[in-house]
Amino acid sequence: FNDQSIVLPLGKVKITRKVKSLLIIFRTNTSVEIWDQNKKRLFEYPKIEYATRSLNSLIKSIKFLRQQLPEINIKLIILDDHSSKENLEKIKKISEQEKSSEIISLDHKKYESLIKEQKSNETYSNLSSLLYSFEIGKNQADDLVFFVEDDYLHFETMLEEMLLSFQRISSQLKKDLFMCPSDYPYLYMNNEKTNVLIGSRRHWRTIDRSLCTFLTSSKLINQYWDNFKKTCQDRHDPFEKYLNEIYKQEICLSPIKSLSLHLTNVNSSYGLAPFIDYKKLWDENK
Repeated sequence: FNDQSIVLPLGKVKITRKVKSLLIIFRTNTSVEIWDQNKKRLFEYPKIEYATRSLNSLIKSIKFLRQQLPEINIKLIILDDHSSKENLEKIKKISEQEKSSEIISLDHKKYESLIKEQKSNETYSNLSSLLYSFEIGKNQADDLVFFVEDDYLHFETMLEEMLLSFQRISSQLKKDLFMCPSDYPYLYMNNEKTNVLIGSRRHWRTIDRSLCTFLTSSKLINQYWDNFKKTCQDRHDPFEKYLNEIYKQEICLSPIKSLSLHLTNVNSSYGLAPFIDYKKLWDENK
């Protein structure tokens, strides 16, 4: 780590893009079942069940990362959007497993002058939560930032593989990257050209669209701050319109196969990554 990456039989890559810290911002809203939809998620549990299992899987991945790369400085911020007292206690109990964790409550009024009036409170809430998380990343991170939503289940090796692959690929390409942890099904809906790159333990493909769970650097957040801010000022179509514009200039990658599972409804093209044992991953993070 921070020295060289070796993948047989491709040889050694000298690490020129060293990583010193990782800020993780976990956004949670336990009162909205599926934003912008009337469908049920896979397994059909209340939203708090997805949020707690998601956080549990994320903390497992943090622990694994600490074991493998103890020199990395890690901080976890949980941005909560008005969870009930009961749900917030469940989140707090899980967060106590991670010594670096901090829970911040969203102030809805903070962005009333920045975000356009929306058709629903849920949409405004989502936009304000996202903007707050971007601001935290911009103001507090000094290296890598992982923005993550509360309806993803993560494999234990997720964070370690993302950091090692970020190092390897960015060192080869001489530039920072965007990386998604999930292999989204919508990326396979059209006959689109892609480039396949070698990471630390799996292949990664170039993509030109993402959702709002991704890893990047503080450098790129500052460079494209106008795009990050515009993403949150109104409900666009697609929602990530201004993030996707960044990928015309910068590289965004997703793993093959997936390191995380986005738990939406079974028919959503933005959801369930292919070739994953959904039930096993769900049960492991109870």
